[in-house]
Amino acid sequence: MIRVAIIGTGNISHAHIRAYLLFPERVRIAALVDIIPGKADKVREQYGLDCDTYLDHHEILGRDDIDLVDCCCPPYVHAEITINALKAGKNAVVEKPMAASLEECDAMIRARDESGKMLSVIAQNRFRKPVRDLKALLDSGIAGPVRSVQVDSFWWRGHCYYDLWWRGTWEKEGGGCTLNHAVHHIDMLGWMMGLPERVTSVLANTAHDNAEVEDLSCTILEYPGALGLLTASVVHHGEEQAVTVQCEKAKIAAPFSVYASVSKDNGFPERNEKLEEEIRAFTDALPPVVWEGHDGQIEDILSALETGRQPAIGGEDGRRTLELISAVYQSGSLRQPVSLPMKPDDPFYTVAGIRAHAPHFYEKKASLTELGSGDITLGSFDTKKA
Repeated sequence: MIRVAIIGTGNISHAHIRAYLLFPERVRIAALVDIIPGKADKVREQYGLDCDTYLDHHEILGRDDIDLVDCCCPPYVHAEITINALKAGKNAVVEKPMAASLEECDAMIRARDESGKMLSVIAQNRFRKPVRDLKALLDSGIAGPVRSVQVDSFWWRGHCYYDLWWRGTWEKEGGGCTLNHAVHHIDMLGWMMGLPERVTSVLANTAHDNAEVEDLSCTILEYPGALGLLTASVVHHGEEQAVTVQCEKAKIAAPFSVYASVSKDNGFPERNEKLEEEIRAFTDALPPVVWEGHDGQIEDILSALETGRQPAIGGEDGRRTLELISAVYQSGSLRQPVSLPMKPDDPFYTVAGIRAHAPHFYEKKASLTELGSGDITLGSFDTKKA
């Protein structure tokens, strides 16, 4: 039986709690921690958990009965809590983004290696069928080499969203929609295509004058033989998110869609329905996705701990995602292209460097400890094929 302590009992922790509760024979929630008095107790009562509650994560580090520490806190403390857990001999899982800087990511990976424990970074959309299928299609080469990729990380958040105490500042949230929303799609992009060679970005805050950070960014990505366009937003109604890859022989995308073309003798396109059928047959033959989203990633983490293998999404994955995000911020802030990989002497490698150079679009106007109620959106990928 794996025993887990969940640090931070805000919105995202509920997805983790519900996932752990799906596997009662394999894992038990042994502790909840939150710095706001009474918050962890409220969550414990909500789910009827038999566990202890604490105000400080240091209090659980000496407990020999805790195997896994799950960090669901704001980004500015991800590194501190995760490193403390690893050094205390605990395995660790941390919500996205992995940390507030590449320097912190590297420190977390060192702590993992020195402790010999497991580190996993949440990127739950890899466990959704449309995303899994797109990755498998690209790996198969059935559509040919990539020519262009378009990432639409479209979200919508109301003005009051940034009134929560930790949101909307470079110090605590670490960034805006590029870091905390597009992180999902940037992870998918890195998983499928690796890092680009060069990044050119523009940052803006168009609708949230109560936040220092961006609510919209547009980025051009330069790969060998291909270009990419990445839009990160919390001003897009409908949250119509997609990763669309234009390959030599066909367009393939998540949510799933396919369109293949061949050239007529005058150079104009003619639809290649035969290849479209082959692509659909390929995805139909893939094994089913048993557990999706957070459920799938938590199940993978439990399996990794039970078998001694590495988790599907580790520290290097989280670092790669943050490297591209850091390059977006550096390019957009300094208004110049940025080449990858980033180096330790780059101004956006450290938290201090980011805070010194990042634009403050507006000043934060409110700092609420609680912000309404209701469900949160974790992404709009559906499981139906177009």
